Amino acid sequence: MSAVQTAASARGEAESRRGSGARLRRAAGHVLPPLLFLALVLVLWQAGVRISGTEESTLPAPTDVFSAMWENRTLLADNAWVTIQEILIGYTAAIVLGVGLAVVLASSLLAERAMYPWLVVSQMVPIPAIAPILVIWTGFDLRPKVIVIALVSFFPIAVNTLDGLKSTEPELLNLLKTLGAGRWKRFRTAQLPSALPFLFSGLKIGAALSVIGAVFAEWVGADAGLGYLILTLNNQVATAEMFATIIVLAVIGIALFGLVRLAERLMLPWYHAGRKEERA
Repeated sequence: MSAVQTAASARGEAESRRGSGARLRRAAGHVLPPLLFLALVLVLWQAGVRISGTEESTLPAPTDVFSAMWENRTLLADNAWVTIQEILIGYTAAIVLGVGLAVVLASSLLAERAMYPWLVVSQMVPIPAIAPILVIWTGFDLRPKVIVIALVSFFPIAVNTLDGLKSTEPELLNLLKTLGAGRWKRFRTAQLPSALPFLFSGLKIGAALSVIGAVFAEWVGADAGLGYLILTLNNQVATAEMFATIIVLAVIGIALFGLVRLAERLMLPWYHAGRKEERA
């Protein structure tokens, strides 16, 4: 190998190492601050409970919560799987409903004027208040839970997607129309790419709300699930076990949010690349 080739190879390896180091530093910059903050909260929580002598039934220490989580791991896992199934089905229904409704409203000004106010009004009705009615109509099975989760989650998906579809530059749409592009081609080549960042913003909000919706649904009528387990533990004044259940719910919500965010980064690399350039 010539000296020139050796030098080029060495430079390439050095640049690769620098790139890997930069990626690790960026990842550490995103991960370490929340982990350090969590550690600080847990230390202060543990110290406060021990120093004040607070009873476990009022506020358990983190060590008591993690101990309860380990001792009841099978119970938590079984009920978590029930809740996860409800969330996935309800969240999927919310996506279909929200995106479909947004497309209809964006394609017709008359439909938007007629339906958008009622879309907003639908969020003024407390979901826990209508959940018992859904149980009466559908029974104590999966259906009322899926409906409640979908109702809680679909609104941000619908509104954000509608805003994204309407954000397309009118000049671009007029140009495509002049070039003979039909409605479907204009939607596929112009409106959909413009709406995707808005859609994923709504999906991330809906992912968090779907977990809340699952708990609401299980409080009204269920015989399994983490929401049902919280009610049962509350009647038993098992506070440490309740905190453990809440932590599992939080982990489910974070995991779903993370999956949506990962899908956004994989599907919209151009969007995130543009944002990095703006911040640079």
